[in-house]
Amino acid sequence: MTEPAATPPPGCPAHAGATPLYGPRFQTDPAQLYRELRAAHGPVAPVELAGGVPAWLVIGYRELRQVTGRPQLFGRDSSRWHAWATLPPDWPLKPMVEPVPSILHAEGEEHVRRSRAVTDALAGIDPYELRKHAEEIADGLIDEFAGRGEADLVAEYAHRMPLVVLCRVLGLDEEQAPQLIEALLAMLDGGPDAPTGAQRLLELMLALVEEKAEHPGADVASRMLEHPAGLTHDEVMRDLRVLLIAGHQPTSYWISNALRLMLTDERFAASLAGGRRSISQALNEALWEDTPTQIFAGRWAVRDTLLGGRRIAEGDMLLLGFAGANADPSVRQADGRPAEGNRAHMSHSYGEHGCPFPAQEAAEVIATTAIEVLLDRLPDLRLAVAEHALVWRPSAWVRGLVALPVAFTPGHPA
Repeated sequence: MTEPAATPPPGCPAHAGATPLYGPRFQTDPAQLYRELRAAHGPVAPVELAGGVPAWLVIGYRELRQVTGRPQLFGRDSSRWHAWATLPPDWPLKPMVEPVPSILHAEGEEHVRRSRAVTDALAGIDPYELRKHAEEIADGLIDEFAGRGEADLVAEYAHRMPLVVLCRVLGLDEEQAPQLIEALLAMLDGGPDAPTGAQRLLELMLALVEEKAEHPGADVASRMLEHPAGLTHDEVMRDLRVLLIAGHQPTSYWISNALRLMLTDERFAASLAGGRRSISQALNEALWEDTPTQIFAGRWAVRDTLLGGRRIAEGDMLLLGFAGANADPSVRQADGRPAEGNRAHMSHSYGEHGCPFPAQEAAEVIATTAIEVLLDRLPDLRLAVAEHALVWRPSAWVRGLVALPVAFTPGHPA
């Protein structure tokens, strides 16, 4: 898509030579685009968001660790962005960066307080119970298409399974999963329906908080409400929305991206015949090569500074280029691949705003279970189209397939 250019605020990267973060190139070959950006600009590249809004894209591994690990220089509170006065009120990416009072934008002691409540609530998830729930939900979803001999593993499985598991873990009604998926995708795509999707998520989270305040249970929402940090209902509502978004979209595309790899790369053929050894390898490689969150917004410069040879002005926006950093030659072997077993990718971010370990652990349990149960139930799973016919979502922000059509021998319900 193309939009008329806006006048860049003072101190932002110049439009001349900036790469637009929209259009078909992110859909076809983002890896090549990151290589070109690195060759032309180095580890910190000038880019242009929808509407001609300028920003910096950090694609150097070392530089990304600096940005995410030094909050005194690169803050999370987007209210310091100097572009707010120049943005149109209907800017489609506004829901992704506006300074809402949530754990996502909190800094300092406020972030510590809210982070402790979230981390402790997540740590209360029993991984054995989680796996049991995940197996039950995976079997139920597979039952819906097992008898047909064909399915779309994105819409019918990878999108739905993590969200239904999260509904159970957070305390939501599982029947709300379709509404949640629709609202999440609308918000994350950054299109004209993004504000409506963001508002709908808040409404659903508010209803959950009100329900759990009256009838607490053994779920994340109840543990957050009861935590000694003393979070208000509004704080819990907003932080639950962050958890839902951060827990669903990356896990969903992690599952489908790993399945695509296993269905198209002969190195993983043994797993499709019932082997388990390489499922974890496929999941790890998917995070390196096709990490679900390609780019994240972001950080904002607290003061004038230097980064990767660039002069960053106070208030500049820095986008976290997780996919670009994972592709940095400095963390790759001579053949361009990450070392086998290397889990030092940036897909979980880094620093105080990185994904907390209990959340990483839960996501891995869900993703691993999803693939194991699927391959156990449908051992002759195969692509129903040519690999080159698979279509990626047209987004610079996420890396995920529009659909993953597969065929298999029709089976019976579990």
